[in-house]
Amino acid sequence: MLPYLKGRFANPSSAHRLGRVARAGLDRAREQVAALVQVHPTEVIFTSGGTEANNLALAGVLAAEPRPGRLLVSAIEHPSVLEPARRWTRQGWQLDYLPVDGQGRAKLDTLPADVRLISLMLANNETGVIQPVAELAEAARAQGCILHTDAVQAAGKIPVSFAATGARLISLSAHKLYGPKGVGALIVDKALDLLPAQLGGGQERGRRSGTENLPGIVGFGMAAELALAGMEQQARTQLELRRRLEQGLQALPAVTVFGQQAERLPNTVQLSVPGIDGEALLLQLDKAGFAVSSGSACASGKQEPSHVLQAMGVDETTARGAIRISLGKATTATEIDRLLTTLGQLSAWVVKTSGAVAW
Repeated sequence: MLPYLKGRFANPSSAHRLGRVARAGLDRAREQVAALVQVHPTEVIFTSGGTEANNLALAGVLAAEPRPGRLLVSAIEHPSVLEPARRWTRQGWQLDYLPVDGQGRAKLDTLPADVRLISLMLANNETGVIQPVAELAEAARAQGCILHTDAVQAAGKIPVSFAATGARLISLSAHKLYGPKGVGALIVDKALDLLPAQLGGGQERGRRSGTENLPGIVGFGMAAELALAGMEQQARTQLELRRRLEQGLQALPAVTVFGQQAERLPNTVQLSVPGIDGEALLLQLDKAGFAVSSGSACASGKQEPSHVLQAMGVDETTARGAIRISLGKATTATEIDRLLTTLGQLSAWVVKTSGAVAW
């Protein structure tokens, strides 16, 4: 990214030499991101992140419809899908929720006949459970409706093929695969009529006007290339560490690991320690040197129990006690063992005090 913060700082839409140099960096990054999900570079629309990509997917499809209809989203979607979906009900759209089973996997029942757009994430950002997107896409095609999938959590961790998912739109984010924050992409089927959410200079093939964040996009491109090259080895390593963690958790009293019977991302574990509030547990682990989350980091500061776990039928008390552990490139077996020791000490303290939490 550094050259594009220094000498290659020109506007990639400019026709002069410096502009052409900037454009070359933009084009290269578009090719790198396209390769990550196996699409043509012209199908990559750069955005400010996964949230904008999700909002653009919904708005771009629904605004192009001649009249309101039915919108179907899964009950475990990220807030950047759920909240804009709810807003579209003000425009007359009927919103239905696709339920999930106790493992957090979407249930594929008969689709309503008049659904125009479906949104189902590829992998859940809290549980890591991989969703049956391709199965739903087949049903969607049979009824002539459009499928969008939020692949922000999955891309870079597992192989993602645009064609294999059957989706017409896919959302991506750079920072989930070690790229810079504040940049993402929406992959759009070239045959899809997507109405732009903002107008202006016509950048990104007219679908997302505004001068591109060139350094961020270049960083996204390189992160995508590196993630693709190291994905297989990284997945094996993280899966081994996840198994080590979950085997150790079995020795702790009444710890619940969510979605354990479903196919999940190799790096994600969501658990609950009975008697400990998730925020309190997060703070105690932070003091011990561990950075974990009590849910989606994008929804930090909210005190409500996880809507994902509630959709899975988890009771409110258990849901409030949940934390998410994400394994990264630098995570080691020694760190896993130290985390297990710390969790064991906290869990034993709770049992000893009969569940009273008074940090």
